Amino acid sequence: MESYTEAVVLGMTAGFLARLFMLRTDYRNYPSYPHGYIIHLSLGAIAAVLASLALPALLEEEYTAVTFLVLCAQQFRDIRNMERETLMKLEENKLVPRGTDYIEGIAKVFESRNYLVMLVSLVTSGAALHGGLLWGLAAAAGMILFAYVLMRGSFIRHIARIEPGRLHFEKSLLYVDDIVIMNVGDPAAREKIIAEGAGLMLHPVDDDARAVLNNLGQRQALLHDISMLTGNKVEIGEQEWTPAARKNTETGSLALFLMPDENDMECLIEAAKRTPVLESAVQKPLASRIGRKAAD
Repeated sequence: MESYTEAVVLGMTAGFLARLFMLRTDYRNYPSYPHGYIIHLSLGAIAAVLASLALPALLEEEYTAVTFLVLCAQQFRDIRNMERETLMKLEENKLVPRGTDYIEGIAKVFESRNYLVMLVSLVTSGAALHGGLLWGLAAAAGMILFAYVLMRGSFIRHIARIEPGRLHFEKSLLYVDDIVIMNVGDPAAREKIIAEGAGLMLHPVDDDARAVLNNLGQRQALLHDISMLTGNKVEIGEQEWTPAARKNTETGSLALFLMPDENDMECLIEAAKRTPVLESAVQKPLASRIGRKAAD
C-alpha cells in the first residue's frame, strides 16, 4: 500500500477541506459552538479516510476493507437522528421556533454532506492514482467546487418578489396591506405595533412558488430566520408581539408581521430573501399537464 500513500493522503485532505468548507456555509444551523464543529469535522474526517482507502483496497483485492463503507453509511444515518433530536429539544426554548420541517431539512443536510465528503475523497484519490499529483489536485479543486454548487439550494429570493407591507388597523384587526393578520384588543398594544412593527409582502413568481409559500413549514422558517437575524420583541404571555404569516387566498401572496429589534426595512427584506426554500415545501404543479392547464 506504500505506493498509494500520496493518493490516499490527498484524498483525505480534499475530503476534510470539503467538509470544513461546507461547515462554514451553514453557521445558522448549528446548535452549539465549538462542539457542533468538533462533531461534524470528526465525522467528516472519518468519511474522508474511508473513502480515500476504498480504491487502494480494491486494487490490492482487500475486498473486506470496503465493507467499512457500509458501516460508515449507517453512522451517517445516525447523524440525522442525532441532529433532529438535538434541534427538537432546543426548539422547546425558542420563542420563534424553526418548525419541524426546517429541522428535518437541516438533519438531512448534515447526513448528505458526509456522503459528499466521501465522493470528493473517492474522486480525488482515484484521479491521483490514475494521473498523479497534479491530476489529484485538479480533481480536488473541481470536486470541492462541485460540492459547494450542489449544496447551495434555492432561497426565497428565487421564488418571490418581496416588498414592504403597510401596517394598519381597521378597528381592532391588524392588516398588512389588504391581508388580515390578527385581532389586537389592547389600544396600547395597537399603538406600539404601528410605531415599532414591520410588515412584508411576498408575491410568488409563479404557481410553483405559490405552492411553496402556502406551506406552513416554509412560513415558519421565514419567521424564524428573519427574527433571528433582525431580533424580535416576542415575550412569554404577550401574543401581540408574536410574528405571524397570513396569505391572500386569491393571489397566493404572503403577508408577514414582525416586531423586530432592528426595524430596518432593507435588512428585513434581505433576511427574507436569504431564507432557504425547504425541500419539504417544494411542489411543482406546473410540471404536470393538469397544473399547467389550471394556471392558464
